[in-house]
Amino acid sequence: MAMELRELTVPEGREIYEMVREIGSGENGFVNSLYIAGYSKFLKLLPVLRDYSAGTGLPPGHVPQTLYFLYAEGRPVGYGKLRHWLTDSLRVTGGHIGYCIRPTARGMGYGTALLAGLLDKASELGIRRALLTCNEDNMGSRRVIENNGGSMAELDNRYCRYWIDLLDVSPAEDRDKSK
Repeated sequence: MAMELRELTVPEGREIYEMVREIGSGENGFVNSLYIAGYSKFLKLLPVLRDYSAGTGLPPGHVPQTLYFLYAEGRPVGYGKLRHWLTDSLRVTGGHIGYCIRPTARGMGYGTALLAGLLDKASELGIRRALLTCNEDNMGSRRVIENNGGSMAELDNRYCRYWIDLLDVSPAEDRDKSK
């Protein structure tokens, strides 16, 4: 099956809006930052989120993050957020990467493919070790993370914290500014 990971551009098509509406406001700890009532409001949100990737206009306490969409056979099936470094808060919950697959496309391997692509992008940013968090009872996400080499480092307050080593990055390129 043909899959492609695409970075957020402005504008995005209506199919992205329909996907995020299907996903809803979020679940299992994932906050759907694209979920907004009305297509015109959605279109106005995209440039703001695109600017976040460059660190422009970030709300206090936020770090730059880039949004990516996974397409399968030309249809968006999920999306992920790649945070460029960690804050103390993101070390507790959130991590470097958050992702979600639309409900009608779950259980087909898209989550594993999406995370693999996001890990490649993390490595390109210079992240040596990626932190992912998920709810303890989210077995689907736990499998996706483990399928991508994740090793659970900690279970705390019903949150699992996984680390994935990204070996193709030299220490000088490490962008985790919270160390």
